[in-house]
Amino acid sequence: MLLTITTTHQPATDLGFLLHKHPDKFQSLDLSIGKAHIFYPDSSKDKTTIALLLDIDPIDMVRGKNISGKEFSLGQYVNDRPYVASSFMSVALSKAFSTAMNGKCAVNPELVDVKMPFEVKIAVLPAPKGGEILIRKLFEPLGYQLKLQRHILDDKFKDWGDSKYFTLELSHTITTKELLSHLYVLIPALDDDKHYFVSQQEIDKLLEKGKGWLKSHPEKEQITRRYLIHLSSFSRQALERLNEGQKIEYIHELKNTEERKKTLNQKRLDSVLEQLKNTGAEKVLDLGCGEGKLIRMLLKQKQFKEIAGMDVSYNALSKAKDSLHWEEMAPKQKERIQLFQGSLTYKDKRLEGYDAAAILEVIEHLDECRLQSFERVVFEFAKPKTIILTTPNSEYNIMFKNMGSMRHKDHRFEWTRKEFETWAKGVAERNNYKVEFLPIGDWDEKVGAPTQMGIFTNGN
Repeated sequence: MLLTITTTHQPATDLGFLLHKHPDKFQSLDLSIGKAHIFYPDSSKDKTTIALLLDIDPIDMVRGKNISGKEFSLGQYVNDRPYVASSFMSVALSKAFSTAMNGKCAVNPELVDVKMPFEVKIAVLPAPKGGEILIRKLFEPLGYQLKLQRHILDDKFKDWGDSKYFTLELSHTITTKELLSHLYVLIPALDDDKHYFVSQQEIDKLLEKGKGWLKSHPEKEQITRRYLIHLSSFSRQALERLNEGQKIEYIHELKNTEERKKTLNQKRLDSVLEQLKNTGAEKVLDLGCGEGKLIRMLLKQKQFKEIAGMDVSYNALSKAKDSLHWEEMAPKQKERIQLFQGSLTYKDKRLEGYDAAAILEVIEHLDECRLQSFERVVFEFAKPKTIILTTPNSEYNIMFKNMGSMRHKDHRFEWTRKEFETWAKGVAERNNYKVEFLPIGDWDEKVGAPTQMGIFTNGN
């Protein structure tokens, strides 16, 4: 991924003093999983351009398990992180240009407050859940002029349409410190993800880099939430500090009585919890725990002495901790819980020794060719006494308005009731389990229930 900053300020070579980088030197910095290279494609009194090129090692990303926000194991290996501007770019900016970002210039201190004409080009920038409109909402209120080029998904398959990726060109007359602080905050806010665990310190970083502009930005709430990967308690704290202590309340209005009814997801959680209670299990695994909704329910039941949650996504685990109020949790409660990152297609000793395992809406995120590995990991090696597994019933999809071929863009498959039962009975027979099936959700005579549940019991 490449970011360039160009100025025509006179003399344009002042940019080298401000950024503390000599035009004649090619420099490299070590990042957690790669390198950042700094060089000047152009350096003259009339025009100077500095480039920041990131070389992210995709193997190190897998080895270090630093991928977040990917809800299926393949996402650890096939993802856009080495090619797009994201939190990696923010970290590189802060390391490469820390002096300028902090508003210091030892050689020419008077340059710190000089507004210079800048042109910035970022290739490539992701903007999920917002696209061009979001990019403009974030940069234009700060005075930037924008040029945007949206990229199609594949030149050979133009019918697939546009992607979430843009080449962005910005122009503005502004101080160097302001420019770098804007880029530092807004690039990961647009990407809506972080490659590292988000802690309380991220609030301080956001407020420090947003000082002088974030408080008055019309999209400050959206920037804050996305920068803090939608961790509600952190977002609330940051906004309260921005508003000088004024309490922030999130009000979700219910438009009609239908919205007050239990959601299908809640019905699914209730059904699984009831089955877990019926097993008499004391040590329970939530495999693919996501944001920890089932774990919160398990914690309220004294029956469950040990509760473990595993997910492939660091982002999901961060949100789980946030929803559990991990930092404020009583020590006795915290002793009952383990949260860890892992994949359901690799043997893992941490999964052994549990009475029961819950696997809610997970298998459909795996490629069908990986189901054999999943079966061995869960049924052969971990081998809890009871396994409760849910997955969508594809026959029911016609009951949903405007439903595509599948319920979620990340689903690799969705099975009919017959397909699920055939697979589940085969798994049970091969691994000495018995299996029974129960529907979850509103039943229809023709297409059944929206969710199908298999309850596997070890035959030993």
